[in-house]
Amino acid sequence: MEYEAVIGLEVHAQLLTRSKIFCSCSTQFGAPPNTNTCPVCLGFPGALPVLNREAVIMAVKAAMALECTINPVSIFARKNYFYPDLPKGYQISQYDKPLAEHGHILLSGNGQPKKIGIKRVHVEEDAGKSIHDGFADSDRYSYIDLNRSGTPLIEIVSDPDINSPAEAYDYLTRMKVILEYLEVCDGNMEEGSLRCDANVSVRPAGERKLGTKTELKNLNSFRFLQKALEYEIARQIGVLKSGAPLEQETRLWNTAEQRTISMRSKEEAHDYRYFPEPDLPPLVVNAEWQAQIRAMMPELPETKKDRFIKQYGIPEYDAGVLTSSRALADFFEQTVASGASPKAASNWIMGDLLRDLKEFNKGIEASPVKPREIAALIGLIECGEISGKMAKDVFEAMFREAKSPHQVIQERGLKQITNSAEIEKVIREIIANNPKTYEQYRAGKKATFGFFVGQVMQATKGQANPQLVNKLLKSILDS
Repeated sequence: MEYEAVIGLEVHAQLLTRSKIFCSCSTQFGAPPNTNTCPVCLGFPGALPVLNREAVIMAVKAAMALECTINPVSIFARKNYFYPDLPKGYQISQYDKPLAEHGHILLSGNGQPKKIGIKRVHVEEDAGKSIHDGFADSDRYSYIDLNRSGTPLIEIVSDPDINSPAEAYDYLTRMKVILEYLEVCDGNMEEGSLRCDANVSVRPAGERKLGTKTELKNLNSFRFLQKALEYEIARQIGVLKSGAPLEQETRLWNTAEQRTISMRSKEEAHDYRYFPEPDLPPLVVNAEWQAQIRAMMPELPETKKDRFIKQYGIPEYDAGVLTSSRALADFFEQTVASGASPKAASNWIMGDLLRDLKEFNKGIEASPVKPREIAALIGLIECGEISGKMAKDVFEAMFREAKSPHQVIQERGLKQITNSAEIEKVIREIIANNPKTYEQYRAGKKATFGFFVGQVMQATKGQANPQLVNKLLKSILDS
């Protein structure tokens, strides 16, 4: 029997506010443990929450970008569970009346767009962080850092429309790009600012009824998400084929063993004993405020990609790569604004620049080569001062030494030779030094032309203009 996977993702994105969602404590990552705390985020009796307006604006932006309907009134609720890193014994979240619902993301896989539904986007606070150390029972310690407690989150819950680990990877990648474009989340999975849980089940192909699902918790990298789903799908199919029943449970991805392991039985909504948060009034985002927020929205990746194709005349593939991050798109536009032709700018950025950034593990924001310098390099090629081959060497020096193309050319004497008389003199000397090869050419062995070209370029240390060399050499050899 053939089986198919059914996957839904719950993405938790920390919002880029400077203070927490219900108090004025800093959200700075990396501060000494338990220093960004106060009576509110520590859950002291009598401390009351006050909602962060900026967090609401960022949450609404994300919901709008995901094509969701914003609910004019949403309700905060207490989600009750007891972890050492949850000081109050409950998390302030939203339950039956979330901020936004019924959106979608379009995936372009294999040229066939697929719509992945967004069930809901709701606002909540993050819990603290438990750090476990040691292995033997006598040498095992757990530490609590409550700096993260109260950091504003949005939870984005997809419909079960994803059918493969590859689709889940594409969905999360697309989500990350959109959130980064909006500047509402930095997407740093290593620091925990973007986290993902997955609900996965399998069923016989063509069956409409959903199978027994497993929740995979805290998948903090794209690679781990894909690997965990691949393993879990294979595990569930194996269980079903053996005739044993699947249990609904929560599992963790064990990176050392490359497998999922059971964590606990899966909780249901009633296990959390949700009830409305009595210390917070309903959140009202009326039509007027929605319009104000929509006016603040930046150009989103798909819109920018379409504009790049129309405005700059570059291929769809180029536009897709260049708009894969807002910083990269801005870099390209700044390069064109500095005078570079769009296609040449696209080629240099997508080729040499991205290759070197990857080699040195740098982001585009940290590029030692700036847009105006790439534009200057392209200009030097187009005016004939350097050849395309020489430009490759110039760029490598620009990247590694953080110098302008003019500095590199001057220091290394790389200026292209375009003086016809100078090149002609070199050609005649080479012909004189290779009389047998010259006679072979005159006898009809035209392949020797390449030999003469190579000798001229070698004699001029690659600085002779290639087009001029070919033109002059042919004229002299044929005369």
